[in-house]
Amino acid sequence: MSTTAASTAAPAAVTPRLGFESLESEVRVDTLPLEGTLPDWLTGSLIRTGPAKWEVGERTMNHWFDGLAMLHRFGFGDGEVSYASRFLQTRAYRSARDTGEIGYSEFATDPCRSLFARVQSMFSPQLSDNANVNLVQLGDRFISMTETPIPVQFDAETLETAGVAYEVPGMLTTAHPHLERRTGGMLNYAAKLGPRNSYRFFHLGPDAEAPEVTASLPTKEPAYMHSFGLSERYIVLAEFPYVVNPLRLAFSGRPYIENYRWKPELGTRFTLLDRETGEAKGPFTTDAFFGFHHVNAYEDGDELVADVCVFEDARIVEDLYLERLRAGKPIARPELRRFRIRPSDGTITHERLVADLELPRINYGRCNERPYRYVWGVGIGDTGWFGRIVKADLESGQELSWSEPGSYPGEPVFVAEPGAEGEDEGVLLSVVLDGERGGSSLLVLDARDLSPLARVEAPHHIPFGFHGQYAR
Repeated sequence: MSTTAASTAAPAAVTPRLGFESLESEVRVDTLPLEGTLPDWLTGSLIRTGPAKWEVGERTMNHWFDGLAMLHRFGFGDGEVSYASRFLQTRAYRSARDTGEIGYSEFATDPCRSLFARVQSMFSPQLSDNANVNLVQLGDRFISMTETPIPVQFDAETLETAGVAYEVPGMLTTAHPHLERRTGGMLNYAAKLGPRNSYRFFHLGPDAEAPEVTASLPTKEPAYMHSFGLSERYIVLAEFPYVVNPLRLAFSGRPYIENYRWKPELGTRFTLLDRETGEAKGPFTTDAFFGFHHVNAYEDGDELVADVCVFEDARIVEDLYLERLRAGKPIARPELRRFRIRPSDGTITHERLVADLELPRINYGRCNERPYRYVWGVGIGDTGWFGRIVKADLESGQELSWSEPGSYPGEPVFVAEPGAEGEDEGVLLSVVLDGERGGSSLLVLDARDLSPLARVEAPHHIPFGFHGQYAR
């Protein structure tokens, strides 16, 4: 793809370390300093969740994914922007606050336990509810999620925690559900572990209290899956060869992710589950990759197209350990790859679409499950961390990018302009860390050409998070 850059990349002297430093304060500010002009139609809230505190007592958590969750809300109205931040009041957070110790197992950090306590935890595991990865609006409910099966509901205005949202039918799940067009409900997956392991897909209606399992697929060694794809006809399950023996999870005494093993000989296996009948087609096996984020999936004639951000292998998991990140070590470079599957004869091919793209966003309400043209995300800068906002035109092959010296943008959330005709008519909202100034701001870009429209200065630095949603 051809690339047009909006500005120069960050100098190597300014590192992203501040984005991995804990934030202790919870604040509420009615009006933030604003440069530029916001679109008149931009009214609502950008709500994000992410890790904010890695130190508990005398211990530091091991991984970026382990930090205690904090909610951040930027509210838009009358040309002004408000801000509020609040720790998610989970069991994991309250235990750490009240005891000064890590009380629950996180992604790559376990509590310090005696041998007896470890044996006891095998029979009654203390699963964390530290929902620091993503959030979703389901009807009138706002739910924060992580990969353990304890989604947490909260009030979108006050950011007050309301408790467990629903019971997940499994022990491992994703924080990337899909919203169903027809019912307004939510589709997600969970891995049920036991004598017979299985992937279980479930639907939760906008007002439902309990999910309904709609499809199930047996598995011997569950793969690590951060997300899945959805087309109009199929649930798209991509099993990367980063797998776990469930007995190892139970008896190794090691943190959750350290029980997974990279087995490239398995290849990447795609299975398509019919959304109406639950019937499975596949698996269709191709080269070994590792990935966190599906971008989109859709039917194209007799083929299923699945676009996924992937890495060569699972080394990225090691790259994101906190000690490495705070030392300024570079991370593996992601790419957007298109997989084409022909169920009739089992053919599967793949090609690279974008050489450097992660934390992808599309015009979700319009394009999810359907053919699409534009994807936005972040790309690696000169320091080896995310230093650019990228827009890729998948039809023309053109790329645009935005960057500023010493700045590190987060996920660009696309907000469509009401009544827009074009797929890319709207704005991007990205929380940007300014390494030179030592603070964070909310950047508003025109989604069409990545030109800056406004910047809102936050009252403090905001640690690097993962995902958020815009609510009108």
